Amino acid sequence: MAMTERGDAATTALTPPGVDNRQPPGSPVQRQALLLALGARVRGRREALGLTRKALAAATGLSERFIAQLETGKGNISVANLNGVARALALPLASLLGPAPAETDGAGEALRREVARLLEQADVDQLRRAAQVLGQVPGARPPSEARPLIALIGLRGAGKSTIGPLLAQRLRLPYVELDDVIQEATGLAVPEIFELHGEHYYRQAERQALARLVAADRPQLVSVSGGIVADAESFALLKRAALLVWLKATPEQHMQRVRSQGDSRPMQDRPNAMAELRQLLAGRTALYAQADIALDTGAGDETECAESLAAELTRRLRLA
Repeated sequence: MAMTERGDAATTALTPPGVDNRQPPGSPVQRQALLLALGARVRGRREALGLTRKALAAATGLSERFIAQLETGKGNISVANLNGVARALALPLASLLGPAPAETDGAGEALRREVARLLEQADVDQLRRAAQVLGQVPGARPPSEARPLIALIGLRGAGKSTIGPLLAQRLRLPYVELDDVIQEATGLAVPEIFELHGEHYYRQAERQALARLVAADRPQLVSVSGGIVADAESFALLKRAALLVWLKATPEQHMQRVRSQGDSRPMQDRPNAMAELRQLLAGRTALYAQADIALDTGAGDETECAESLAAELTRRLRLA
């Protein structure tokens, strides 16, 4: 008799609120309620992180269709895959079996809509203050730890591959180039990807590689391609997950640095290469300017730039 009582208590403790414990364990009704609660929990967390289903699928290795089924209570996921979803959402596995979001709370939904309306009208400083306030909920990371990634952005020739390792050394962080992650995943160097499959394939691989770095949730410094800002989904994820550092340079400096690397591809069969570069930089400047920090890499050598950035990042993130 005692064993039966302990078993009943254990079943109650592991069953999410909203699931009818009066149903026999494993009954279709209870099973469906459990899947619905799980799906609501996954969907709510994904949306809170600002992840698309495609990004979550890339981070977990599951298909986007299965993620959709999971979130609507139609996917009976294995424990191993569920653990992968929990890791990608930066949650303990057990928390996915917690209470489902109260979607029927009319007052709560009205408040969410009003907050969303206000945020749409807020300037950058107001958004930063709101983010700090929202980050102070119990159990949340402090603002200094909210984005474990530091990402270097800027056009090719800005100095990312030379300044990045020096900066990482001073911050005592691992350094990775996103193109290396892409090459490891695809088995192809970036020039081969463009030659064999084109830019669209590269951008897909880039999104998947970035999603994996974000899901790993480890502090590190990453250098990304100059064109990542033109991919709306990748850039949105990067802004949410990383503190962005824009390495700035003039068009002449960009061109000279690429030439000094022995790469003639940007100029090959393109008599107007400099004019095209100026136009490209002008078109992306507003996107690069969304970075948290901007540094003119023409104002000093690589060592001076790395030291300047390390001091500013240390101040902001309170890194040793």
